[in-house]
Amino acid sequence: MEQPRQLKDIIDIIVGNDDLHAKWLNSLSMMENTGARKISKYEHPVHVNIIELKHAAEEARHAYYLKKQISKLAKDACPDYSYPYLLAPVESYHYLHQLDVSACRYLKDKMGLEGRALKHGAYLLVTYSIEVRADMLYGIYQEALTRHKSKVNVKSIIAEEEGHLQEMQRMLEAFHPDWEKLATDMCAIENMLFERWIEAIEVKN
Repeated sequence: MEQPRQLKDIIDIIVGNDDLHAKWLNSLSMMENTGARKISKYEHPVHVNIIELKHAAEEARHAYYLKKQISKLAKDACPDYSYPYLLAPVESYHYLHQLDVSACRYLKDKMGLEGRALKHGAYLLVTYSIEVRADMLYGIYQEALTRHKSKVNVKSIIAEEEGHLQEMQRMLEAFHPDWEKLATDMCAIENMLFERWIEAIEVKN
C-alpha cells in the first residue's frame, strides 16, 4: 500500500502539536479498543481458537498502551473517549462499524453467506484490511515520532500488527481459494472509509 504524502504531512503536524497528538493517540486507542470488543463479540461461546484469543488480547493491550502514551505529552489529557478528546470523533467512532457492515453486505451479496459463516468471513476480511492499514499507518506514525524525537513510540505495536497480518492471511487462505480477490475488494472499501477519516481530521483541525 502506498504511503500518501498528504497523510505523512498530516501526521507530522499532529506529532508536532501536543494537544493534537494526545487526541490522535486517544482516537487510535479508542479504535483499537473497539476492535478488541468486536472480536470478543464475534467469538463463539465454545469454538474459540487460540489465534482469536490472542488477537483480542493484543488489540486490548494496544488500546491500553496508546492510552498510556498520552501521559508523556500531558498528565491529565484525554481522560476518556468523549468527543472533545478525539480527532474527527464521528468518523472515528463509525469507522470500524461501517467497515463491518460493508463486509457483511459484500459477503452476503457475493457468496450468499449468512449466520455464523457470514460472521466468520466478515471477521477475517475486516481484520485483514485493518491489519494492512495498521502496517502502513503505524509505520508512518513511528517515522514522524522519530523525526520529532518524541518520547512516544509505537514500535511494539508495529511488530505485533505484522504478526497479525500474517495470521489473517493464513486464515483467509483456508477460508476461500479466491481469498486474494476478496481481500483486495475489502481493502478498497476500507480505503474509502480511511480517506474519509483522514479528510475529517484535516478539515476539523
